[in-house]
Amino acid sequence: MNEASSHTQERPGWRPATYYPDPAIRALDPRFEKYWLKLSAVERLATGLRWAEGPVWFGDGRYLLCSDIPNQRILKWEEETGAVSVFRKPSNFANGNTRDRQGRLVSCEHGGRRVTRTEYDGSITVLMDQFNGKRLNSPNDIVVKSDGSIWFSDPTFGLLGNYEGYLAEPEIEPNVYRLDPATGKATIVAEGVLGPNGLCFSPDEKILYVVESRGVPNRKILAYDVSADGTTISNKRVHIDAGPGTPDGMRCDIDGNLWCGWGMGDPELDGVVVFAPDGVMIGRIALPERCANLCFGGVKRNRLFMAASQSIYALYVNTQGAVGG
Repeated sequence: MNEASSHTQERPGWRPATYYPDPAIRALDPRFEKYWLKLSAVERLATGLRWAEGPVWFGDGRYLLCSDIPNQRILKWEEETGAVSVFRKPSNFANGNTRDRQGRLVSCEHGGRRVTRTEYDGSITVLMDQFNGKRLNSPNDIVVKSDGSIWFSDPTFGLLGNYEGYLAEPEIEPNVYRLDPATGKATIVAEGVLGPNGLCFSPDEKILYVVESRGVPNRKILAYDVSADGTTISNKRVHIDAGPGTPDGMRCDIDGNLWCGWGMGDPELDGVVVFAPDGVMIGRIALPERCANLCFGGVKRNRLFMAASQSIYALYVNTQGAVGG
């Protein structure tokens, strides 16, 4: 990918750290120290995207896929060589991606207003594009639980214009859905969320976190208790009030910390923030761009990949991503 164009003086472009510890990484609470590798620095893997989203790691192939929504493509970055190529174009304005329990790519597509699965032979299966006879809005983020069920958010963001989807009127309220692995039947698990966005399960899958990106007056990260049979959620509550921050996508590590894409044009906000399980912000990774979404990967699942506006970044950390998601 080509280097990014010039930036304003107020917002200098990417500058790699020239010494350790990387000054872009900051502990806000002593609990973050155990996760901070002092001999690791933020690296930029690729740039030149228009809006980076939905990173997903393929450990068996040692590569990362990442959506570039406005450019109608999914990019592929190879860990062994650093090569960047186009994995799929057109992508149907794909946004969030994950893998199912059989290792297949599962994607949210704004363009088709649908959730799809890429089979082993490369063919695409539509898992869901309507509910009760009404078209979905623009599926956004997606996770797969250990029982194989697929959970995804469906806000209207991809219907708001022709940049990240196709301008259209919504036919259904924004919801969070669950697709049953045995029957393929869809159920609404969360309704009344103002702009449901990023999704994440706690490591024990007893809690589902949901970003409410149109929350009033601030964005919020909501928490729900997951039922024992894993089919419903209850006890909706505000886990984190983002204040001036703009959480988008998030993932849990094995200790239950939430690593969240953050920011909206403010250098003091842009990047990734880390919350302990009790909701206290304990660490920050500053980036020169807003970070939309992230995932863990690498050989030991201890490499954090960050999809940030026009670029993809990575950082080795002293933890691992929780399995799933």
